[in-house]
Amino acid sequence: MQTASQQEIPELTLRAVLLGLVLSVVMGAANVYLGLKVGMTVSASIPAAVLAMLVLRTLMRDATILEANQAQTAASAGESLAAGIIFTMPALVLIGVWQRFDVITTTLIAFSGGLLGVLLMIPMRRVFVVPKNPTLKFPEGVACAAVLRAGEQTETSGQGTRDARAVMQGAAFGFIFKLLISFVGLLKGTLEGALVLGQRIFYLGGDISVALLGVGLIVQLNIAALVFLGGALGWLVALPLLGAAPELFDNPVEGAYTIWSSQVRYIGVGAMVVGGIATIVQVRHGLLQAVQTLFGRQGSTATAQPQADWRERDETAGRDISLSSIVVLTLVCVVLIGCVYYGLTQRLGVSLMTTLIMLVMAFFFTAVASYIVGLVGNSNSPVSGMTITAVLFTGGLLVLFGFSGTTGMLATLGVAAIVCCTACTAGDVCNDLKTGQLVGATPWRQQIMQIAGVAVAALVMAPVLQLLHDNTPGGIGGKELAAPQAQLFASLARGFFGQGELPWSLVALGAGLGVGVLCIDRMLAQRQASFRAHLMPIAVGMYLPFGLSVPILMGGILSFLITQRARQGAPEPEVQPGILLASGAIAGEALMGVGIALLASIGIPRLSLGLPDGLVTLLTFGAVVFTLVFFYRRAQRSE
Repeated sequence: MQTASQQEIPELTLRAVLLGLVLSVVMGAANVYLGLKVGMTVSASIPAAVLAMLVLRTLMRDATILEANQAQTAASAGESLAAGIIFTMPALVLIGVWQRFDVITTTLIAFSGGLLGVLLMIPMRRVFVVPKNPTLKFPEGVACAAVLRAGEQTETSGQGTRDARAVMQGAAFGFIFKLLISFVGLLKGTLEGALVLGQRIFYLGGDISVALLGVGLIVQLNIAALVFLGGALGWLVALPLLGAAPELFDNPVEGAYTIWSSQVRYIGVGAMVVGGIATIVQVRHGLLQAVQTLFGRQGSTATAQPQADWRERDETAGRDISLSSIVVLTLVCVVLIGCVYYGLTQRLGVSLMTTLIMLVMAFFFTAVASYIVGLVGNSNSPVSGMTITAVLFTGGLLVLFGFSGTTGMLATLGVAAIVCCTACTAGDVCNDLKTGQLVGATPWRQQIMQIAGVAVAALVMAPVLQLLHDNTPGGIGGKELAAPQAQLFASLARGFFGQGELPWSLVALGAGLGVGVLCIDRMLAQRQASFRAHLMPIAVGMYLPFGLSVPILMGGILSFLITQRARQGAPEPEVQPGILLASGAIAGEALMGVGIALLASIGIPRLSLGLPDGLVTLLTFGAVVFTLVFFYRRAQRSE
């Protein structure tokens, strides 16, 4: 309940709005790069909260915790929108429908999908956020609130200063590391090799990436090990077993990538489809509870609560944006989405059908995402599984009604894009509203900030995508930016509508492998094992270049060592050890990657120092050792 003194605390100020919008663009661009590279994004709430407190307290000593909360609210909205866009929109380029990213269409999809996620979540706040539900613990929302409170006490405790220093040091490290690899050429980006034995190619290698090390630190050892296991199954087992044509033997490394792109990753497709469906099935009780709670709570309010009681509850819980504003903005979203679908397909019937399908699925997955975020956190929300379900359901309906070819692919991917943006943004909104409730924020002000964050971040999605596609070797879908989810959805769209033959035997093999992994995981769950065999990380590992899984595993091992040491004689920390350092490193490398692409686009070439290959390799090994030691020691000191 907000007191009068709380209501007087500055909250939605001009400086908070400007800082939040800048962070929204920065976090959005960084997560576009990371998502295209590794198929994962990281929650921006905690690092954005630390940065907001640092900037506001450094430049304006009278800044408040509520202003910092508003800034992180906008920043995390930009990050969540990036996840929705990069999982789907690059598929239109990969299937050849677009030669370049359509700026207007991409921006409208990002804005309307993100706005719809905010609007659909607002009525659900009183269902999932306001009541004290012991099942919904909101781990990331609670952690973010703890970081904000620590920042507010910087002058007395020093914890806020240490948190900010960890983020900034990680960002500087990632920034410089990427500069030395991709622009200066002092370090190698990959250490890899392959050899031919008989008719088989054997490959081994690893990427040199601080961002991927940070991903491993954040997802921790279990998930990192599963991603590596998937990579090992695909590259160390399946790749040599599949054999190779003689023309691939002249350059074994390129031959290995050719076999992976044309065969191995389709095993990953089958596993990812099974994993996506299994994820929805596994949380079916939570989904049912979410829907029952939503409709049941609304019904009881309408029938059992007197008007005075509702007004009292409204004042206690805090006001939302007005119902009339929600209705008007939702209608605007629906019209925009319908226009986008018509622009994509040029067919009114398909546009109306896909708009209806989208609305039903968006509402359902908003409830799903909100509930799951309260259960396990925003980073663990099964958005990929939801989007796979949307693709399969939409594609199946369109095939049933006789649609085919490019029209069917466009309609299917259009629905998937909106649903993905809606689910990602709704989960983020739910998480941020819980943080706001814990620190005493005003809901309607947060909701305005979330809409503003979505609107500004939507403007940069298409330019950043095009910039990276044009100025990264191999473009989106190549070795450096594998875009696994977009590749998956492109493959599914082709398979549904006959545009190219999928190697169905390999897809079936991957599906069978996925079922086997699910059985193993069930046995582990029954034995209450601490290590679980979650299918989706394994499938993603198979679908990615093997080199990406190596630094992720190293980050997971570091996380385990740091966490074990931190737990010795100390209570469980609210924020996972090393997460701020890792988040900063991810943002630093990602922004440097976007910056290098920008330099290339204006004609500034990458440098070539002409150093001997052996010396560069030696320097790279030294840099890897230094990085591991730095992260291990720095993460401990931040505790």
